[in-house]
Amino acid sequence: MNTNLAVIANIIVMLAIIYGLSVLKRKGVSFTVRVLLAMGLGILFGAVLQLIFGTTSDIVNQSNAWFSVIGTGYVRLLSMIVIPLIFISIISSIINQDSKSLGKMATQIIAILLITTAISAFVGAGVTNIFKLSAEGFQYGEKELERGASLETRLEEFQSKSIQEQIIEIIPTNPFFSMTGQGSSSTLSVVVFAVFIALATIGIRKINPESAETFTKLIKALHDIVMRMVAIVLRLTPYGVLALMTRMVSTSNFTEILRLINFLIASYLALAIVFIIHLVILAVFGLNPMIYLRKATAPLMFAFSSRSSAATMPINIETQVEKLGVPQGHANLSASLGSSIGQNGCAGVYPAMLAVMIAPTVGINPLAPAFLIKLIIVTTLSSFGIAGVGGGATFAALTVLSAMGLPVGLAGLLIAIEPLIDMGRTMVNVSDSMVAGLVSSKLMGKLNTEVYTSK
Repeated sequence: MNTNLAVIANIIVMLAIIYGLSVLKRKGVSFTVRVLLAMGLGILFGAVLQLIFGTTSDIVNQSNAWFSVIGTGYVRLLSMIVIPLIFISIISSIINQDSKSLGKMATQIIAILLITTAISAFVGAGVTNIFKLSAEGFQYGEKELERGASLETRLEEFQSKSIQEQIIEIIPTNPFFSMTGQGSSSTLSVVVFAVFIALATIGIRKINPESAETFTKLIKALHDIVMRMVAIVLRLTPYGVLALMTRMVSTSNFTEILRLINFLIASYLALAIVFIIHLVILAVFGLNPMIYLRKATAPLMFAFSSRSSAATMPINIETQVEKLGVPQGHANLSASLGSSIGQNGCAGVYPAMLAVMIAPTVGINPLAPAFLIKLIIVTTLSSFGIAGVGGGATFAALTVLSAMGLPVGLAGLLIAIEPLIDMGRTMVNVSDSMVAGLVSSKLMGKLNTEVYTSK
């Protein structure tokens, strides 16, 4: 088949599916249903493309290059509004409440994120031991060796800065540079700067109330505009999910995946258990987990398809506020902190699983209580420590393996299935941040239960 004609045909099919989804929107089909349908159609279309043309064909590559205009374009739109959303929303929420409430809220959210990370590490280690997974049984190829060498290089770069330096870097020397999204700690740096401005505004209310009032009105206007931007971008979610899933499935090497199928199954079992624990936590605090499942589907599915906690933040915050009844301040802080601190999937389950797998290669018994206790403590603390440097699952794994005295290069053996695992990890990360927002607001008596229980 002529390559250009095949690519054009694929583009036409993609546009036809998009048109169909837009028709469903006009007919009043719910947002959640359209997102789930888009994901299903993306998986189906991607599988068909791979079956007909193969994963490495020029037709698939050129088709995905055009599909990326939709998928990657949508992710970039979300990334575009993340920093303005964090900055304006956090200022807006803090200047409308007292500083004592802010400290309590932040403490509770961080505590929830870290406690659930400890639980996640325990689950990851337990499932790995049950499956008897060990790095000793894996075969190395050229890609795995290259990945291992790359990880060792990144570890050297990571260890060049002390923990104290990494924490200090959260405080921005140039907040406007942080607002560009550059730098490993840009998100948390923007949070720090926004909190500083908000506290300064509260501080001048008694000294110069007119200036404080003028600034408050400006922030309110900017907040309304930013939230309108968020609403506009979120309308494109089904189409973005469709394109992202099509690309993911059409380019996945299932031969390589089958070679590591046991680890893939174990990973998703561990992530599923952690997600169930999230639901149990909600039930313990008197929140119906089935309502959470129904209302949180859109951000969770987008996190799964995009593999980006940061890009999911606008959907995360919008869902917490509009559908789950979480106050703006709790939603903003839990989503912002949850994208960098205590990520249950990337910084909890994944590093713990790797540590248990790699331990036998250096003669350590992964079932030894002392090893498991140390692993859980190190994983939990590391999930907070990497907040200042970013890097997600890779940096979390590097930190934990290094602290446990384990070789980091062996982590490269999972490169073939890394994208597939990352999808589930990201979804669990986002779920944890939403649970932190819900539980903290419930503990402080600020959760709007009418919104949470409404249809």
